Amino acid sequence: MNDEMTMNMHNGMSGPMWMPSAPPDLAGLLAWHPQPYALFPVLCALLAVLYAVGVLRLRRRGVSWPIGRTVSWAVGVALVLWVTATGIEGYGMALFSVHMFQHMILTMLAPVFLLLGAPVTLLLRTLPTGKGRRGAPRRALVWLLHSPIAKVGAHPAFTLALFIFSLYGIYFTPIFDVLMSSVWGHYFMLLHFLMTGIIYFGPVLMVDPWPGSKNHLLRIMLMMSGLPFHAFFAIAVMMSETPIARFFASPPPSWNVDVMADQLWAGGLTWVFGDIPTIMVMIALAITWMRSDDRLARRTDRQADRDGDAELNAYNAYLQRLAEHEASARPVGSR
Repeated sequence: MNDEMTMNMHNGMSGPMWMPSAPPDLAGLLAWHPQPYALFPVLCALLAVLYAVGVLRLRRRGVSWPIGRTVSWAVGVALVLWVTATGIEGYGMALFSVHMFQHMILTMLAPVFLLLGAPVTLLLRTLPTGKGRRGAPRRALVWLLHSPIAKVGAHPAFTLALFIFSLYGIYFTPIFDVLMSSVWGHYFMLLHFLMTGIIYFGPVLMVDPWPGSKNHLLRIMLMMSGLPFHAFFAIAVMMSETPIARFFASPPPSWNVDVMADQLWAGGLTWVFGDIPTIMVMIALAITWMRSDDRLARRTDRQADRDGDAELNAYNAYLQRLAEHEASARPVGSR
């Protein structure tokens, strides 16, 4: 405990936090070690239980829920738990590279899986309907989804600005060192990273009834618009000749850590995590695009079967009348 408190004082963070005293290794990074204030483990447990309850309620009503969505949600929750309740959390408060790995998981990877789990859709299907008090929670959720607040929060100008701020605004200003000076500031920053990813990827994936454009091409452009800012940030971190975060400038001497080499790793991890989630999201968008086209084609075919293709016949009749009108209006003897 004394070593942990010494490490705590060394890095300048106040409050009860577990920080490792031994040099980093793979076993230490992967070891289960929640913090004294187990905020994120409790949050992950709550998210997992509530989602499971929603799925069970649907099954009791005879409504199926895609297994892929459940698996995706479980993976997203597991990723959040992995980087906040293991040695990654402890070493992330001493090494910039580990911290950046944690940041990228919370912002760029876990939100994608959580959003693919369609939690809002599940909530809308399980909450009671009606005009009385019992249906008030569902009505409040529907109102929120259509409110000006949601529209502003899903606007590309806001989501992109928030994404950029989570990189440049935090690490290239004193904000990072201020937040890392206390336990609750650290927790607030981790929660900010997670929410930034959800807000940024939500209007792109559109698995839930998220406000914004449904056009697949525009959503792809929105996804691509963040890549240059992500890449430039990674390059700036790798090319910096001084530590960009004072908090990581003095790791324990016994660890023999090269601060600038560690910062180079941090920039490299940032660059890699700009590409992997982008590929995942692009694949998800391509799949949803093809499925939407297939659904439209099947809906059109069913309509044609019901009315004998009346729409196509009406259009052909319109073209025929137009051709007859042009022929009657043509002067006699003209070609």
